[in-house]
Amino acid sequence: MAKSKRTVLRSSAGKKLYAVRDAGGKFKDIQSYARAHAADIKRGTTAAEATAKVTRKKKSKTAKNSVATAAAPKKAAAKKAPAKKK
Repeated sequence: MAKSKRTVLRSSAGKKLYAVRDAGGKFKDIQSYARAHAADIKRGTTAAEATAKVTRKKKSKTAKNSVATAAAPKKAAAKKAPAKKK
């Protein structure tokens, strides 16, 4: 299945629009540019998602390590017993 193409148009009111075409090149749908563009940005690319996933893993590991280090109870300094008098 061929991916549908979009053409940028302007409405009579001056709003930017995406005209979505089917594989044959006929108009299939008209979308507002702002909403379609926002959806594209939110969706992202598979390469960007893979990179983000690796970055999140690294961050979570370092966060876990720092939390574990901070949460570890600190040992109190050993108190010296007072010297006995003879």
